[in-house]
Amino acid sequence: MTGIQNFLSNALLWIEGVAAVIALYSYYKNTSNNFWQYFVFYLVFIFVCELFGKYGENLITFSKAQFYNYLVIPLQFLFFYWLYAVKSLKKWGLFIIFSLLYLISFIPSEFYFKGSKIIFSFNYTFGSLILMVLVLMEYYKQITSSDIINFNKNRMFYINLGVTLFYIGTLPFWTFYYLLVKYLRIWDIYFDYFLISGIIMYVLFSISFIWGKQNS
Repeated sequence: MTGIQNFLSNALLWIEGVAAVIALYSYYKNTSNNFWQYFVFYLVFIFVCELFGKYGENLITFSKAQFYNYLVIPLQFLFFYWLYAVKSLKKWGLFIIFSLLYLISFIPSEFYFKGSKIIFSFNYTFGSLILMVLVLMEYYKQITSSDIINFNKNRMFYINLGVTLFYIGTLPFWTFYYLLVKYLRIWDIYFDYFLISGIIMYVLFSISFIWGKQNS
């Protein structure tokens, strides 16, 4: 990584930590028990995982690729499927179907796309496409809402914008990673975007707890 990319990578980690702290503060300040407490726990869990991914090798030997591919990333996708489908869109069936499809995608990923020089990670690509469908459904819900004038108070507005910039915006980068790496200038630009969009996403997550309001 370049010096700037190393700085952005460290900044992303600590912005994740700031988001977790703000979420925890909001949780303890608001004594009402609603589903947003799970988003708080999610942010804390991801920050701990990122800390372990960055510094864990100083303590134990483990595979970073397997740690992220089989634990961290699947939990991220499944959590967002739940948040969007169940808690925002009120569609349990959609959550079950999308979750099963995502988990099944590990089969072709392991047996047919492993070692592919075109698609970097089939299950990540498929998971992101599912998330994109939910993001579009959420945008439609917000746009057609009678309360659209108060969008700045809708916690899901900030979350949806952050997910769009990071997960959807970097989908081509991770899908065609092997093709882009042959063009280092383009790869560097897209990797910079990956880091910057990650920072922006967690800033938006923090803002969602400061400005956004949502009933359980």
